Amino acid sequence: MNRKVRLAAVLAIGAAVLSSSGCNKLRARDQLNKGVASYKNAQYEAAIDHFQNAVSLDPGLQNARLYLATAYTQLYIPEVDSPDNLRMAEQAIDQFKEVLQRDPKSVNSVKGIAYLYLQEKKFDDAKEYYHKALEIDPNDPESYYTLGVIAWTQSYKPRMEERAKLGLKPDQPLKDQKVCQGLRDKNWGIIQEGLDDLKKALDLRPDYDDAMAYTNLLYRERADLECGDMAARAEDDKTADDWVNKTMATKKAKAEKQPTAPGAEQK
Repeated sequence: MNRKVRLAAVLAIGAAVLSSSGCNKLRARDQLNKGVASYKNAQYEAAIDHFQNAVSLDPGLQNARLYLATAYTQLYIPEVDSPDNLRMAEQAIDQFKEVLQRDPKSVNSVKGIAYLYLQEKKFDDAKEYYHKALEIDPNDPESYYTLGVIAWTQSYKPRMEERAKLGLKPDQPLKDQKVCQGLRDKNWGIIQEGLDDLKKALDLRPDYDDAMAYTNLLYRERADLECGDMAARAEDDKTADDWVNKTMATKKAKAEKQPTAPGAEQK
């Protein structure tokens, strides 16, 4: 075969490859569009099939991977520990991580992973990814708020377990100094980090009533770990009460700003 013939053959093969690649990309986008339509109709299993086809046809189609991860997330049921359900969460996390391999700044992928770890009660992993989300978007009050929620969750459960062992009523202080000091050593830093994160959420969104409510709850946690310092406990309880009042006032102000429905009776 002379050089001209070889060159023609190479060019023909190259054209065929490019044509095939172009067709695959078009077919991938068609599958993506069909998947989006199924997703919007809450037909998540059908959507997953379309998104998987799209990714297979065009592995670089980021939107398809992101939608695939989100569809898996929709099918995941929190607090159900069946193998199939846990596998659904892992498949979602894997796809979010695939997106991050190509786009490390995909904050939706980072928050998607953080959310799934939170629902699985893998709190340290969830905190890691919410912090990663804040590295990408440091002005996101929701990530700071969620870190505050995690802090409360991590501190509340062990404290209540110890109180139950001691047979304490809700209004009784934790008088056992050994138990109290053990919880304080474990939870005090977590509580303070949570309060700091909630403050940042409120700095970014001053009317964030959910963040106010959890600020109240974390001060309640701190009050019970003052370990015999009744003045400090009273101060924490007072601060918590102040946050309850702020929460209620903010909710009321928001409700008053809502437009009145046509025909609704004015009071």
